[in-house]
Amino acid sequence: MSVRQSLLAILDQGPCYGYQLRAEFDRRTGSTWPLNVGQIYNTLDRLERDGLVEKGDVDEQGHVYWQITDAGSAEVQAWLDAPVERAQGTRDELAIKLAVAATLPGVDLGAVIQRQRSASLRQLQELNRAKYAGSNPDGPEELAWSLVVDSMIFAAEAETRWLDHTEQRLARHPHRTMGLELSTETPKRGRPAKSEASDTEAVVG
Repeated sequence: MSVRQSLLAILDQGPCYGYQLRAEFDRRTGSTWPLNVGQIYNTLDRLERDGLVEKGDVDEQGHVYWQITDAGSAEVQAWLDAPVERAQGTRDELAIKLAVAATLPGVDLGAVIQRQRSASLRQLQELNRAKYAGSNPDGPEELAWSLVVDSMIFAAEAETRWLDHTEQRLARHPHRTMGLELSTETPKRGRPAKSEASDTEAVVG
């Protein structure tokens, strides 16, 4: 999730002050990812540094209104036009935990998976029971909230399916794990050598 681009997109609708930006962000994301005011102002400072926003008028209450620049509007449009690229090699804590646990001698990986499945199913049930708490159940704020919750439901469902898949794969091994003892080889110092594919990609890029 890009807080930077989201705040820029809101400012592209008109000038806002810090607390107002936080409220608008909450309205447009179903309050699923609450931001503190410190995050808002840190982001605004960076956006100002990059020439994407600038300080504008100050009202009678002392609120400083931030407004977007032409460069900021262009970045908003570029963000909306471009697909979200999922970073390769993203460190998913659960995947790493099970991968490491599968190599540890004596670990009951089946029990680890069962506990995780129970937790994932509880989360899925809570998400399915969630109800919109706003005043207008058919308005745009409810739609924004439901889109975020639907995304979380699909992610939880995918996680439980992956756990089932993992359990089935491990069941094909005699001891359900393939324990790795600590290696006696001395690790080589320095970075791993680049593969030919990486070198080719670098040339093409």
